[in-house]
Amino acid sequence: MNDDELEILEKWRLILGGNEADGTEVKLSDQMDGLDQTLSALYEFERTKSFDYGAEKGAGGQEKSNPGVARWLGDIRKYFPNSVVQVMQNDALKYPDLQKKLIFEPEILEQAEADIHLVATLMQLGKLIPAKTKDTAKRVVQKVVDELMGKLEQKTVSALSGALNKSAKKFHPRYNEINWDATIRKNLKHYQPDYKTIIPEVRIGYGRKSKRSLKDIVLCIDQSGSMGTSIVYSGIFGAVMASVPTVKTKMVVFDTAVADLTEDLKDPVELLFSVQMGGGTDINLALKYCQELITTADDTILVLITDLYEGGNAKEMLKRAQDMIDSGIQFICLLALNDEGSPSYDSNMASKLSQMGAPVFACTPDQFPDLMAAAIQKQDLKQWAGEHEIVLKG
Repeated sequence: MNDDELEILEKWRLILGGNEADGTEVKLSDQMDGLDQTLSALYEFERTKSFDYGAEKGAGGQEKSNPGVARWLGDIRKYFPNSVVQVMQNDALKYPDLQKKLIFEPEILEQAEADIHLVATLMQLGKLIPAKTKDTAKRVVQKVVDELMGKLEQKTVSALSGALNKSAKKFHPRYNEINWDATIRKNLKHYQPDYKTIIPEVRIGYGRKSKRSLKDIVLCIDQSGSMGTSIVYSGIFGAVMASVPTVKTKMVVFDTAVADLTEDLKDPVELLFSVQMGGGTDINLALKYCQELITTADDTILVLITDLYEGGNAKEMLKRAQDMIDSGIQFICLLALNDEGSPSYDSNMASKLSQMGAPVFACTPDQFPDLMAAAIQKQDLKQWAGEHEIVLKG
């Protein structure tokens, strides 16, 4: 048997899982055997209901809490690249028994790969996390928040600032409203060498300064269990937008009750720990609360992030949404704001909102800054979605 044939048989041996299901009669090397054990511990857990992955000794000869899980976390990093580690860890978090072992012991949580799915799980467990683990949990959330802010903050601020400048720009400004830098750049082609100056055929300004914000943005977010990663991204974007002085950003979360987390936008970690995931869904109640917040409909963008499974008064919710759209509010419904794509959602409700004129679709974090920029400029968002190959729902 040559090396290529042996490699193929080893792969089949890993797929089949050994024992009576094997049939390859291949003896795995120590390296491959260790890899096989990490896979079996997780993907045979549902059948065996056991995570017997051996004991690991800690300092002073004492066994660590949940030694099998601690050792397994170390081994999957040893055998697999980071992208695969995240997939396996997320798969483990789907089992409540493993979830508690991964999260409830601080020394084990420290070893876990900090990503958005782990943060969503920590939010979902909320008050169940023991006191001894809370500080570790906050450090995990802080790490993920810092990474996401680093990725998303600059693009978001740039997109919003550019859109706000364009939406406020005036081409017939008064003298004290002229944006001289933009005006000079626009008229460089009209430079007159004899006079050593330009003739400003077009004057550009930003209008008179207003004491109020140029745009009001309300993020209204469903905090049911299925919306976990969407809530994390919403919190990050909310915090970033709250830092833009010409935008007034509010963040409202809801289940069967409504919580206004606007004051927490200055600290996204505390904001995420304020979310209480789970429970029912009352979109109508949330929209009622948002209606009461809005004072300038024409300058307000409402982003409703939900899978549209309404547990409250659906008829009244639709009427309220129609009233908001008719008043001039830009009403956007995102079925998800995450990297996973479109989730399960109420297609009948999506269709009715779409017929009212509201764009309904799922959005990735990379697309969200451009979406908000388009909304600020009052572009046709259904057309914008089509240009960005986003599938509209309803």
